[in-house]
This record gives sequence, structure tokens and C-alpha cells, in this order.
Amino acid sequence: MLLEEETEKRREEISRLIKPNSIYFAHPINTYNTDLEKVLVEIIKLGFPRYTLENPNQQYHQENYKFWKENFGNGMKYYFEEILPKMSAGIGLPFEDGMYGAGIFGELKMLSEMGKPIWRISWNGGIREIEKLNPELALSVGDTKKRVYQ
Repeated sequence: MLLEEETEKRREEISRLIKPNSIYFAHPINTYNTDLEKVLVEIIKLGFPRYTLENPNQQYHQENYKFWKENFGNGMKYYFEEILPKMSAGIGLPFEDGMYGAGIFGELKMLSEMGKPIWRISWNGGIREIEKLNPELALSVGDTKKRVYQ
């Protein structure tokens, strides 16, 4: 029962923190807390003024990811089950060569399948709408980890 209570408490907190009409910024964790992330966040905010930016690089997301991983076996379930369904749109940053990390591709794919608009932002801040995700640009989990943790 404690797990159910803690999970429900976290879900209520998420509902309070997530703003209506949010755009989710999917980006590699090795870009978290970098100058690149700061610049891209500002570009997204300026380019999408009608949306509230939802950045997964926030303390409560990181704590909930860990909680979901420890209690439900997969931290990404937190994003796929709790966060993405509340989003109105998504924008993703591929690696510099245009390949998407497994999680980022999966997040954008889910948003697209939900009928939400998705965009790509490049490392230089260029933005373009994604009409159809190309699965050939998705890295495996293993290849993603190699890039992120090298």
C-alpha cells in the first residue's frame, strides 16, 4: 500500500507541475546542464511562445525517473506513462550526426502517434517540423549509451 500511496502522491505533484499546452524537450542527457542546453531552451521558448517548455532536466523528473526505475523496473516508463500523455507537442535534439537516441526517438514517436506535432532542433538551433519519423535515424539503447556515456 505504501508504494501505491507514494506513486499517487507523485502523480498528483506531476499534475500540479505540468502546465497545460506544454512542449516536451527530448534531448540527450549528456547535454543536460550545458551551455548548449541553455541556448536551445531559450530558442525553443522564443520559437514556441504559445507553449510552456517542459524540460526533463528538472529535479522532480530525475527523482521520479529513479523512483519508477526502482519500483517499476524501468525509469523511462515514468516519461511514457506519466509525462508524455500530458504534452501538447514535442521537440527533439538528435546527436550531431542526425541520429536520435533510443529514448528521444521513442518519445517523439509516441507524441506523433498521439497526433501531437513534433519538431527537430539541431545543435545550431535550427528548427524544422517532423512530418514522419525515420526509424533508420533511431539508435539502439546500447549505441545510445555508448554515445552518452563515452
